[in-house]
Amino acid sequence: MKLLIADKLEDQALQALRALPGLEVVAQPGISKDALPDAMAGVGILIVRGKQVSAAVFERADALQLVVRAGAGVNTIDVKAASARGVFVANCPGKNAIAVAELAIGLMLALDRRLPDAVASLRAGRWEKGEYGKADGLHGKALGVAGLGAIGREVLLRGRALGLRGHVHSRSLTAEGAAELGVTRHDSLRSLAAASDILSLHLPMTAATRGAVNAEVLGALPARAMLINTARAEVVDHAALAELVRTRGLRVGLDVLPGEPEAASASYSHELLALPGVIATPHVGASTAQAQLAIADEAVRIVASFLKAGEVPNCVNVAVTPPAHCQLVTRHLDRVGVLASLLGVIKQHGINVGEMQNRQFEGGAAATAIIRLGSAPPAACIDELRRVPDVLHIEVVML
Repeated sequence: MKLLIADKLEDQALQALRALPGLEVVAQPGISKDALPDAMAGVGILIVRGKQVSAAVFERADALQLVVRAGAGVNTIDVKAASARGVFVANCPGKNAIAVAELAIGLMLALDRRLPDAVASLRAGRWEKGEYGKADGLHGKALGVAGLGAIGREVLLRGRALGLRGHVHSRSLTAEGAAELGVTRHDSLRSLAAASDILSLHLPMTAATRGAVNAEVLGALPARAMLINTARAEVVDHAALAELVRTRGLRVGLDVLPGEPEAASASYSHELLALPGVIATPHVGASTAQAQLAIADEAVRIVASFLKAGEVPNCVNVAVTPPAHCQLVTRHLDRVGVLASLLGVIKQHGINVGEMQNRQFEGGAAATAIIRLGSAPPAACIDELRRVPDVLHIEVVML
C-alpha cells in the first residue's frame, strides 16, 4: 500500500513507517494544497499536519482508505467528503496539549509583565525600569477556561500552580465534575467572561462555536482583563475585540489569527497587531519538539493499527452506533461461504446491513455473527436464513 506524507514529519516517525511491512512511503512535505489532488493516484493512506485536504482530494483518490491528521483538529480536512467516499479520518488528540498550555500560560505572563515591550526597549538601549516594573501579578486572579478538553485541563493545572482561581464553561462539565476539579462552573460564555480576569479559549471549531466569543461575551470581561486564544481564530469576533482593546484596555494574547498564511514564511498584518496591549505568535502552540514527536508517534500508531488489525484509533467519521432497527444473531459452523450465503439472502430481501461482526470460538469449529440491519427481516427472510447450510441458530433482536 502506498502512503503519502504531505507535510513534514519527524525522522523517527518516517523510519517507523518505512519499517512497516507492505507499505511504500512517499514523503512530499513541500506539496501545495492545490497540487495534492493530482498526487493521489494509487495512494492508500495520506498523512498531513496543517495542509488542507479538500473534497477534490477525495474525488481524485482512487485507492484512498485513510487520512491521518498529525494534530488535534480536523477542520482542515473535508470530513464530509471523506465520509461520502468511505475514507477513514483520524487525528492525534491530546498529544500537543501540554505544549499549547505552556504557551497559553506564557502569553498570560508576557502580558502581565509586558515582556515583549520590555525586551524591545532594552535592546534599543533604554533602561526603563520605572516603566516596566509595573505589573499586576497573576496570583489570586480568576482564570476562565472556555472548553475543557485536554488543553483546557492542562491550562487549569498550570494556572492552579500559579495561584489562579479556576472558572470553566464546558458542555461536558457537570456540577459534580466541577466540584472534583475545584472550579466554578458557568452555564454560558458570557457568565464565564464576566467572572474572569483572564479568559483562555480552548474551544473546537464547529458551527456552534464560530463567532461564539462575540461582542456580548467580550463586553462582559472586566476592564483590562486578558483574552488568550490558542484555539481557533474563527471563534472570536476580531472587530469587536479590536474595539474593546481601544476603549476598555483589554489585553490580548493570540496564537491564532484571521486569514493566516499557508506558507511557513510569509508576510502578514492585522489591525490588532498594531494596538498596545496585544501580543501574538504565528500559530506555534503545538510547535515544541516534545509535542511534535508525540504527535508523530501517534500517527504511526494509527497507521500500524489500520494495517495490522483493520482498526482506526481516534477515527472521527465513523458512526458510533450505525442506524439500525434490529440485530441478527447467527451461530454457525465456521466454514467457507456461510456468511456470504447469509448476506445474499439479506440482499434479496432488500435489507441494508449497517454493521457486522463475526467471532470464532476456540477450536475453530464454530462462530457467531452479529449483523445490524436497517429494517426488520420478514418471516420469509428469517426462514430462508435458517435453511442456509451450516447455520446452527438464528435469533432476531429488535433494537
